[in-house]
Amino acid sequence: MDKDIVHYAKTRHSAKAFDPTKKISDENVEKIRELLRFGASSTNAQPWHFILASSDEAKAKIAKSTEGVYAFNTQAVLDASHVVVFCRRINLEEDYLLRVLAQEEKDGRFAADPEFKERMHGERNFFVKMHKDDLKDADVWASKQVYLNLGAFLLGVAALGIDALPMEGIDLKVLDEELKLTKNGYAGLVVLPIGYRNLESDFNADLPKSRLEYSEILTEI
Repeated sequence: MDKDIVHYAKTRHSAKAFDPTKKISDENVEKIRELLRFGASSTNAQPWHFILASSDEAKAKIAKSTEGVYAFNTQAVLDASHVVVFCRRINLEEDYLLRVLAQEEKDGRFAADPEFKERMHGERNFFVKMHKDDLKDADVWASKQVYLNLGAFLLGVAALGIDALPMEGIDLKVLDEELKLTKNGYAGLVVLPIGYRNLESDFNADLPKSRLEYSEILTEI
């Protein structure tokens, strides 16, 4: 019997060590790309960019951001099959928003109601400008959208039988220098090694999952 989504929510753990001999299949790498692309975001603004590293050279570059105080994260980056770097776009300018709109049109979102195109563009612009000019938290707002993607991605790869370790224990300045993020208009947020856990080295693999009781976290009205 197929497992439902709650099964993966309950059994997913942050892998603390990866088996460097086990690689994600090409078929699942394509699914990983799709999980990243089809994540949810406010007004479909998609204010993100992702870097998918698979080579030892690329992973070594990312691992430099864990050296020093974050050295406990280094080996996971090096041993994982792949590493995903989650970034936000630094600027959401008109030309970018028009590219989003053009893609929506290409994908047929306005076929039934052509006037919806202008409404969609106006509504998206409204929220972008509100966060940029009024609330002055555009970077925080964009980061929230990236974290929406990250949450769905963690559940998605778990359903594929792939382990993951989300980490903010990274030197973002070093990460930027190694991957030239700012130069290309991006700001790094999270590094996510993915692959298959090393059961002999991963102390977290056999620990029971722990969450607060419903009485502490849930109010039903």
